Amino acid sequence: MSNGRYCMELVKDFITSMPADIDAYGFCEGITRRVRAVYDELEIDMNLLKSNPAERMAASAVVYSTYRKQIWMIGDCQCIADGTYHDNAKPQEKTLAEKRASFLTQNIGNGLTAEEVQTHDPGRDFILNELIEGCKGQNITYSVIDGFDIPLDKIKIIGVEHPEQGIILASDGYPFLGDSLQESEEALKKQLEDDPLCINSFKATKGLMRGNKSFDDRCYVKFYD
Repeated sequence: MSNGRYCMELVKDFITSMPADIDAYGFCEGITRRVRAVYDELEIDMNLLKSNPAERMAASAVVYSTYRKQIWMIGDCQCIADGTYHDNAKPQEKTLAEKRASFLTQNIGNGLTAEEVQTHDPGRDFILNELIEGCKGQNITYSVIDGFDIPLDKIKIIGVEHPEQGIILASDGYPFLGDSLQESEEALKKQLEDDPLCINSFKATKGLMRGNKSFDDRCYVKFYD
């Protein structure tokens, strides 16, 4: 199991057992303690994790509190509430996506094929060191669930005035978030057909690789409160 999936399972289990009236700060503190406890149980070298954040378990989460009528965004996720779209992207994400797109566009002009990129992405290699370096900003310049203290000024708390109109929570695997799962899937399908490398109509730090169904994992849920 990958570090990310393991952390996701911990988040899922924590949410099922946390008090219904917990607030965003209590959630952040509680899930941080839970992940840290696993590090302790496994006797993980905390100095190693402190100096190498890329080695930590890490996950993002977007949570809706029925009790507080709030959405909490920790990490790179997205949502729609009261007809307004919100995201919480990493600070360098757009810059690195642009850098990868520019690199691939130039090299495709020099003979690199899309098929070659979908087997091994040199654009991803081009930005990889910066991606890894960017992990050093975990819970400093951006929030993430990783067992280290989450800076409360880096999470988004969104009050929902009309939850009965519908709330959408999603991962960042949907480049265009629609009013339904079908709309979001259709927009994703068009993106992958027209621009599978994700360097034109939608720019990302990775594209659709051979054998995969999409360029990133995805989760979409819509509900009414």
